[in-house]
Amino acid sequence: MLLRNVHRAGRLVDVEVAGGRVRAVGEGLRAQDPDGEVLDAQGAVLLPGLVDSHVHLTQWAAARRRVDVLAARSPQEVARTLAASAGPGGGAGGGAGEDLLLGHGYRDALWIEPAHRDVLDAHVPDRPVVVVSADLHAVWVNSAAARRFGVDDPAGVLREGPAMELITRAGDVGAPALDRWIAEATRAAAARGVTGIVDLEYAPVASWERRARPAVRVAAGVWADWLEDAVAAGLRTGDALAGDRVSVGPVKFVVDGSLGTRTAFCHDEYPSGGHGVLRLPLADLEPALRRAAAHGLGAAVHAIGDEAVRVALDAFERTGCRGSVEHAQQVHPRDVPRFAALGVVASVQPRHAVDDRDAVAVHWAHGAERAYPYAALHAAGAELRLGSDAPVAALDPWDALASAVHRTVDDREPWRPDQHLPFDVALTASCGGRSGVFVGDVADLVLVAADPAAVFASGGADALRRTEVLATVVGGEFTHRTI
Repeated sequence: MLLRNVHRAGRLVDVEVAGGRVRAVGEGLRAQDPDGEVLDAQGAVLLPGLVDSHVHLTQWAAARRRVDVLAARSPQEVARTLAASAGPGGGAGGGAGEDLLLGHGYRDALWIEPAHRDVLDAHVPDRPVVVVSADLHAVWVNSAAARRFGVDDPAGVLREGPAMELITRAGDVGAPALDRWIAEATRAAAARGVTGIVDLEYAPVASWERRARPAVRVAAGVWADWLEDAVAAGLRTGDALAGDRVSVGPVKFVVDGSLGTRTAFCHDEYPSGGHGVLRLPLADLEPALRRAAAHGLGAAVHAIGDEAVRVALDAFERTGCRGSVEHAQQVHPRDVPRFAALGVVASVQPRHAVDDRDAVAVHWAHGAERAYPYAALHAAGAELRLGSDAPVAALDPWDALASAVHRTVDDREPWRPDQHLPFDVALTASCGGRSGVFVGDVADLVLVAADPAAVFASGGADALRRTEVLATVVGGEFTHRTI
């Protein structure tokens, strides 16, 4: 493949791709393969492919088909939205069982009245209803669904581990349908310039063995629940799992919960009481990290509250293991420099900082100055990676990038602009650490209509979110193109 007339690093050049890699970059290149494709890019801008470093792909694929209740401001609004969907012609909402109604995206952190099964019963009494929270750390059911799935909580609300298990059960639509949905979701991601994702879905990694040709590269994470299975199978991070696009990712360890569910493990007490949930204490995380590392498996440690982040960093320090802290939404200033010192990646999701600003003001009022410290982490030398946490936010790297450099999506001023990332830093973090396209690189590339830095400078974050992707290339093959 020969890409003619592309803008790379401010120059108009040709780029030759062969054997899945960038073979040459220069002016007036001739195609070496007479049968290879020659594309005149007409001045399009060439960038490294974009990588979403934290996705729950099954949930994202399913959420695209479920009833969206994200805009609801109360339990009643959620119930009314679901009831309207459950009317004549209403679908099942992407769940197991034709009668099951599945909603997605409720945020109750600012609700005056809590979620309760009685509210759902009043609007949808005869059909099982399961509503997944926006952060995937809670699930809310009506009485019919409680009977079906054996939920005995009086309010019909489960959190953390039990919630994730129920979400998996309720969302089981069978392998053929799920694989089709995931294939569609990866094509949609490719259309936004994504060439790779880290899939941290709560599911056995073996499910990826039957999905050999997604439209993006997938590093399939292994949840700690299945660590021993991975060890027994001899899986190592980076090993090919299916075809040339699916590999084994890191092991995911979950230290705490989430801000939205008020289960993130924090130094300061929540207004409602307690410090959150410590799901995996240091005494358990440390040997688990050692076990994974001894068998060639990297680690992705979920830690949102500042005390959870400290537990994660302590475990990395004691074991000498490398890996990432996923989310790092609240970090004590004393722990900020430890990321670089320990070689631990800060894998963050900038859209959360935009969406959570009001919840932070209410629930982390005494720790708000420690929230989403992206610029501080960068200044201290931390290696950053950007992602979406889809379906918590949309699987769209341009939204993540825009949120990293300008923290607002409404008419309000940006929230804590002192923590904006420099544009070039955020773009590199969006490209999996790649800062440009060079000879010898894997040919995971994206062509966009205009220089994103110039788009942001002239049109702001909203214009950046609307970046026009003309073509996406994975391993030298087009996975999306409009030119």
